[in-house]
Amino acid sequence: MQVQIMFFGQLTDITGTPELILYDIPDTDTLQETLYKLYPALAHTKYAIAMNKKTIQGNSILGGDTTIALLPPFSGG
Repeated sequence: MQVQIMFFGQLTDITGTPELILYDIPDTDTLQETLYKLYPALAHTKYAIAMNKKTIQGNSILGGDTTIALLPPFSGG
């Protein structure tokens, strides 16, 4: 199982990349734990998680090939 993670805005500055692919991640809680180990600054940053183009809340099971987007807070007018 492949998980494609896309980073936007200031999150690309933290990770140094707009995209990352991880394997065998069962759920979004495990994904976040893995990302915090790779990029500790993410643990102190606010962002929303979208799974296959839908914003999610809480832990979600990842099945098959999944695309995750980490979205920084939006602002503007």
